[in-house]
Amino acid sequence: MSALLQVRDLSVAYGKVEAVHGVSLTVAAGSIVSVIGPNGAGKTTLLAAIMGTLASSGSIVYDGHAIDRLTVEQRVSAGLVLVPEKRELFGSMKVADNLMLGAFARLRAGDRNALRALDDVYARFPRLRERMHQDAGTLSGGERQMLALGRALMAKPRLLMLDEPSLGLAPLVVREIFGIVAALKATGVSILLVEQNARAALEVSDYGYVLETGDCVIEGPSADLAANPRVAASYLGQSATQV
Repeated sequence: MSALLQVRDLSVAYGKVEAVHGVSLTVAAGSIVSVIGPNGAGKTTLLAAIMGTLASSGSIVYDGHAIDRLTVEQRVSAGLVLVPEKRELFGSMKVADNLMLGAFARLRAGDRNALRALDDVYARFPRLRERMHQDAGTLSGGERQMLALGRALMAKPRLLMLDEPSLGLAPLVVREIFGIVAALKATGVSILLVEQNARAALEVSDYGYVLETGDCVIEGPSADLAANPRVAASYLGQSATQV
């Protein structure tokens, strides 16, 4: 498969403190790639740099073109969309209005199919249709995550970046969310998944990277990472003797 996203030697600093050190990763078209690691590893910082909300050094090539100098809006228009860790919904606005905000750039560009995307989102997330007239702030945690995903899909992403989609959710809801993520791959959307729930991330992804203190320390096919004694002991709750 061809590479949709290629990140090479990416570094990000907060003042004099470097949070990400020369990280390289690739997302093949039509694949799910996971980035796992502990709190403070630089995972969210990595996504922010790719999205363009943080300054970085290195190279970011998307769909064969360098995007280092593109604005966030230009990256979104090109099909690069981020669902942030905190979801950043508008709690006092209706569910339907939150979804339509996701299609703002498409509507502004005169995309006549933007409104049709709403029906597709409601078909994928029936609970959002049921709650379309509710304020987003009244939704449960799982429903808010569905709304954040639905809003991102309204932008017609080619590469969807998810930052900790399971954060704060009950185990049953986590399974549902990851089932949705797996189903999105079948629609042709490529996914870059940042997640502390290493087990769920590796089960749903094709390839994975382990980030620790800003460095990529291990990478490989997700099945190989799940069988790696170091990964199992550190992130899957298994001792090396159990593997």
